[in-house]
Amino acid sequence: MRLSPRARGTSACLLQANPQPIPADGPLIPMPELTVAAIRYAVARITPSRIPAFDEHLTEAATNAQQAQSLAPLGTFIHVWVINVAIARHPACGARGARFHALEALIDAGTEDSTDALLEIQQILQAAKAEAGLSSGSGP
Repeated sequence: MRLSPRARGTSACLLQANPQPIPADGPLIPMPELTVAAIRYAVARITPSRIPAFDEHLTEAATNAQQAQSLAPLGTFIHVWVINVAIARHPACGARGARFHALEALIDAGTEDSTDALLEIQQILQAAKAEAGLSSGSGP
């Protein structure tokens, strides 16, 4: 799965009345509910610089949903951004996110066989999907 340039590097959390402390070796935030508001909140906490890209992608998804008279574009939007949150919410995942982008760059360069890189990207995405509670066959 190729993430769009606007969704790449994105790292949604619920507004909690009593936020719980996060262990030093644990995730920065809990996994969000699969709602636009919760995911936006998570993006704002993890990577606030990505909020303009999030909002732009949301507007695009809503427009496409209206034009197609289908909720599928909004489902895809939620899927892409919650996976990005799952990848970026762990402090140690800075390395996981960086590795993901390095693998994308390697594939984009086209200078070597990308089979191993594609398999590693697939593993990163599968782990993120599982963390987000998405079925392995769902989404883009």
